Amino acid sequence: MDAIVNQVTVLAKGADEAARKAILTALRDLSYSIETPDDTVTRIWGLHLSEASVRAAINLKLFNHLVDSPNPLTVEKLVSLTNAEETLLARLLRHLASNAMIKETGLNEYTATHITQTLAHPGRQACIKHCFDDCGPCYQEMPAYLQKTGYRNLTDSYHTVWQDAWHTKESLFEWMMGHPKNFENFNLFMATRRENQTTWIDRYPVKGEATGLSPERALFVDVGGGIGHQCADFKAKYPDLPGRVILQDLPLAVEHAIPTPGVEVMTYDFMTPQPIKGAKFYYLRAVLHDWPDEKCRVILKNTIDASAPDSVILIDDIVTPNKGVNWQVTQIDLTMMVVCAAMERTETQWQNLFDSIGLKIVKRFVYTPSMYETVTAVVPK
Repeated sequence: MDAIVNQVTVLAKGADEAARKAILTALRDLSYSIETPDDTVTRIWGLHLSEASVRAAINLKLFNHLVDSPNPLTVEKLVSLTNAEETLLARLLRHLASNAMIKETGLNEYTATHITQTLAHPGRQACIKHCFDDCGPCYQEMPAYLQKTGYRNLTDSYHTVWQDAWHTKESLFEWMMGHPKNFENFNLFMATRRENQTTWIDRYPVKGEATGLSPERALFVDVGGGIGHQCADFKAKYPDLPGRVILQDLPLAVEHAIPTPGVEVMTYDFMTPQPIKGAKFYYLRAVLHDWPDEKCRVILKNTIDASAPDSVILIDDIVTPNKGVNWQVTQIDLTMMVVCAAMERTETQWQNLFDSIGLKIVKRFVYTPSMYETVTAVVPK
């Protein structure tokens, strides 16, 4: 058994991202194939509990304490660091260790692993907080909601699982405006997703399309750009390109914008007319996947109406294949459905959306094949 494990470990270390994901899928399928019925049911019913245990551990800073210590920590020591009751903490630690979140090194003694280090990272913790705190109630409500509505696809962001789960009439993003801590977690999660990975800017030929522009003209407008990581990356990649670089988002986002020299910050709601006219690039990252088609057409029309003849609209979003989509992306897709009545679109669905608003695709670059992340350049027909 050890020889097999070592062989797979070596194979994974030498694999690129797509091959590494393929290895993970093969190992998952192998694991599932040897389960008994009891194994399968026990695994499934414990999924929500595992996330809840991680969420509680984040509140207690357990992962951070273990990562910060050069040596294993006893339960007694962790009690002194967290003020948790010893019996409760011992049970929680035991469950985390049994699920490989931490490592048990002896009787009532634990240490950090690479997974512990991941779960101690502020941005990864923000992901767990957002998905458990904000999306979790929607997952719990989803079966009843779908049954109540006759199992119809969700297409209205004001009539989705979110409203039933949270007993609100507000959409997700309206609700976020009144819950700044939740919105902070969401923005930190979004900012962390692309850490140390290839991005659109590594693939798209910006420089070849942006020569000879006036310094007064808007070069790059990041529409709904959160706190400005894409603008910061753009300026770092192309510090000498003439033209204005502009970050646009709602007030609660831009008030926390990263201070980046050369980046203008503007409060803007993309459901209203675009105030920056004639930009070379209007860039929308993970914006349209938050909205059903009807709202996407509003966003795109506002952008089209502001465009110059040589403007390009860059859609940075997941483009799923029409078949064989991986579990990571189907998971995101159903999350978008329950919280926003939105979706991760297939190639065909993107094409239909663009056709419906009079746009055509002129370029498309897949920059993270394992997650189908793609930058698509569109212009009016």
